[in-house]
Amino acid sequence: MNWSTEQIARAKEDFRVFLFIVWKEINLPNPTPIQYDIAKTLQNPPSDRLILEGFRGVAKSFIACAYCVWLLWRNPVLKVLIVSASKDRADANANFIRRIFMTLPFLEHLRPDKNSRNTQNYFDVAGIVPDISPSIKSAGITGQITGTRADYLLADDVEVPNNSGTQMQRDKLNEAVKEFDAILKPGGQIVYLGTPQNEMSLYNELQKRGYACIIYPIIYPEDAKSRQDYIHDIYGDRLAPIIAEKYDRNPEAYAGYPTDPSRFPEEEIDSRRLSYGKAGFALQFLLNTNLSDTEKYPLKVADLIVTSLDNNESSLVWSWANGHAQRHQDLPCVALKGDYFYAPLGRSEDTVKYTTGIMYIDPSGRGSDETAYVVLKFLNGYLFLLEAGGYKEGYSDPVLRNLATKAKFYNVNKIVVEPNFGNGMFAQLLRPVVQEVYPYCAVEDAKSATAQKEARIIDTLEPVMMRHKLIVNKQVIIDDYKTYEKDPKYSLVYQMTRLSRDKGALAHDDRIDALAGGVGYFLDVLSMGEETGIEELQAEQLEKWLDPDYGVLYVEPDPDKIKQLHPNRKVAEDFKGVNALNSYYFRRNNHRN
Repeated sequence: MNWSTEQIARAKEDFRVFLFIVWKEINLPNPTPIQYDIAKTLQNPPSDRLILEGFRGVAKSFIACAYCVWLLWRNPVLKVLIVSASKDRADANANFIRRIFMTLPFLEHLRPDKNSRNTQNYFDVAGIVPDISPSIKSAGITGQITGTRADYLLADDVEVPNNSGTQMQRDKLNEAVKEFDAILKPGGQIVYLGTPQNEMSLYNELQKRGYACIIYPIIYPEDAKSRQDYIHDIYGDRLAPIIAEKYDRNPEAYAGYPTDPSRFPEEEIDSRRLSYGKAGFALQFLLNTNLSDTEKYPLKVADLIVTSLDNNESSLVWSWANGHAQRHQDLPCVALKGDYFYAPLGRSEDTVKYTTGIMYIDPSGRGSDETAYVVLKFLNGYLFLLEAGGYKEGYSDPVLRNLATKAKFYNVNKIVVEPNFGNGMFAQLLRPVVQEVYPYCAVEDAKSATAQKEARIIDTLEPVMMRHKLIVNKQVIIDDYKTYEKDPKYSLVYQMTRLSRDKGALAHDDRIDALAGGVGYFLDVLSMGEETGIEELQAEQLEKWLDPDYGVLYVEPDPDKIKQLHPNRKVAEDFKGVNALNSYYFRRNNHRN
């Protein structure tokens, strides 16, 4: 296009005009009011340390790249550094900047020439004095940026799920970005563009270091409480003024209305809300990390006991503690801030075989949901989670066979299937496969659930976890973190720690639902106390010893089983003073009555 001298002059003074020209030249629709306001904020930042949070899809990266071009057009000697979580993402930004220079006719004099540095991740604009630092340089957050100098540092999406999921990763990221101040020239600016990935976002930490923050959510606040979420006691009102002023002037008219309706109408927003779930939508599109209410997310991994478990037997008594000595330093933890995995304070030396074990399956069809499963075993009032996982292939033959094979491997007594999918169809499909692979294992449907799913899951798991009755195999946590790295929404720990009572709180809840179903299966026996359990095991063993089919005081192939109940005493001493025959006839007569 041919732009008039007046238009070019206006574009050089006002970045919003320049943005309009860029959008036209690369065949994009006209910028929206929100995009214009982001441009205005970049040109007139409230601080030289700025965090600009925008919902996914608002084009904040495109706008910022155009702004870097505008800066160099006005002052070609400036040095711009672009840092992203990955080198590929940073390089893509640098290439887009180069494309703008090559596209706009009135920037021809700045295009890199044959005498200029011009590579994939850095280049010089034409006509500048040679310098160690290039005009534009891109790098990943873990790349080589030490020694670089910059007048303008653009940190574009340096926080992503893969580098901020655990506290260790967040600490490492926090340290990495401290290098930015050493890179910046006097009088320079650092601008972060991003979308918070978790409740302990880097962008929250940066505000503690004095960074200003402006937030552009996809909708206006839905009520007074959500409006208050953008106002911090220390950091002030962080909601973008263009949004805050309209809402505050007429809350009833704007409540929940799209902030960028031409690009994201209500139907599109509703679709994304369903796709991400309430917690994910709050982070990715409302930019709301104010999720610290412990009552809102009641399931804490700190209430679990995490240790290495045997598939066949376990200790009878366990002790829980959450001291520093018990904290698992080697396990990646994707729970909320301050919530960690803990090893047992102690466990009894007594070990016996599990009383029973099940595999619980929460089936799904073919789609984004998983067919999730857990393997749980029970002993003396404790539940032991040996494995948890899921398959996206629904009820395909490989899935059915894998489930049957796992049930056999763990020697479970029963496979219990959530019946709400297909009115029990999944169990019907699974039975013939189990009959072939593991013929002595029963397959049955669980009781149909009628309560709201989120409340039911919490009401089932919270009391069991708070009493520290759920003991988790370390390998479950290790395998679950691998799932988190691929897609956090499918992680059991992520689902557990982000579940609230709000309907639709999670985009995917298959694994936590399967765990709740399995735990619910054992609720009637979980009230058993440790001492009661030991006494019942002793009585059961004595009954076997006195059974006439065995012979009086017959010792079964595992003679240590009773001894393990009290390892410091001999077996005979457990029954000192007991008339074995009288006890035998007393029990038999009671059974007949």
